[in-house]
Amino acid sequence: MMFKHPSRYKTIGILAITQILSWGMLYYTFTILAPAILKDTGWHPEMIFGAFSWSLLVAGMIARPVGAFLDKRGGRLVMSSGSVVCALGLWMLSSSHAMWMYFLAWSVLGVSMALTLYEAAFTTIIQEFMADSRRAISTLTLFAGFASTIFWPLTLQLSQHWSWREILLFYAALQLFVCFPLHTQLSPRRQSKSLTAQTSESGTLKAKGKTDLSLKEALQHRAFWKLALAFAANSFIFSALSVHLISLLVRDGHSAVLAVTLAAWIGPVQVAGRIAEMTFARHLLPQSVGKFAFSALPLALLVLLFFGQQAWIVGLFCLLYGLSNGIMTIVRGTIPHALFGSENYGAISGAISGPALVAKAAGPLLLALLMEMNSTALPALTVLLLFSVISCLLYLAAIAASRR
Repeated sequence: MMFKHPSRYKTIGILAITQILSWGMLYYTFTILAPAILKDTGWHPEMIFGAFSWSLLVAGMIARPVGAFLDKRGGRLVMSSGSVVCALGLWMLSSSHAMWMYFLAWSVLGVSMALTLYEAAFTTIIQEFMADSRRAISTLTLFAGFASTIFWPLTLQLSQHWSWREILLFYAALQLFVCFPLHTQLSPRRQSKSLTAQTSESGTLKAKGKTDLSLKEALQHRAFWKLALAFAANSFIFSALSVHLISLLVRDGHSAVLAVTLAAWIGPVQVAGRIAEMTFARHLLPQSVGKFAFSALPLALLVLLFFGQQAWIVGLFCLLYGLSNGIMTIVRGTIPHALFGSENYGAISGAISGPALVAKAAGPLLLALLMEMNSTALPALTVLLLFSVISCLLYLAAIAASRR
């Protein structure tokens, strides 16, 4: 049996479904619907994408208090509340006929991101699974990796029959009538116990005789901010490509159908990367797994930058990018636990994710501005490559600092 308690399969099942739906609705749907929103409203692209960026900024600003609340009350209350907030935000977005309401809707959706996405799910898993949390996080991300594969084609198909407003109303209903009831079935918050003896083999700070760090102690550690900035630079790339990848591929001379088809394979490749992590890297330290995830991204962007006009090169990029992003999701969940402990995981993880969510906010907007200034994909891809190199170097510096 993979987990010690059979009831934990229920938790994984619930979170797998709700993460697929929530990521699909809050991130991947916007990529397909943005052109329709532009055409229907006549608003400037900077405002359309700026509101999405604002939602990510909102999520970043509240990440730390949400994490602390998760530590105290658990995922059932936080994530079920997040489903209601998400449904409300999607309904508001579908009803937006003025710019102020459009931004208000994205503000509400930003709150729901902090309450429902990976940071909340990982904290829920840490509290429930304790020493088995790494395997549980890897298992969850296997399923959640299909969000883009499902929602890009699904939203594209729905857009052939429904307006963007009707699609958002449908997704709001899914949040309210699927995600909310499932989140209410999560286990209540359990009092955590020190895992020092159980996890000393993970190469953590605890293995050097230290107990689980408090948020204040983690903030003062030299590895914390290097790690936070490494994830921030990586998140900048992820959010920018989540919104603009298809447009960039079209600018490189590929058809929209081919671009969507190739991009849709990123999801299965992410899953393949996570299976590989569970199968071949399960005995490696999370720090070592992170080295591959951070170094594969610059390579992926390098081949796309110089040879992206060829379809097979785009396929190679999707392979490398999917592997990097798939494994990176596991690293995001396991590294804070490995370095700083489990007792205050929610608050520490939220503090780490704060800069990353701010960077996510900047990614789509900055890339939209670059793409408006230049008709080719070259400037945008160059910026993304630069951020990927910075991200990798910061991560290596953080791991080196954690050993001192």
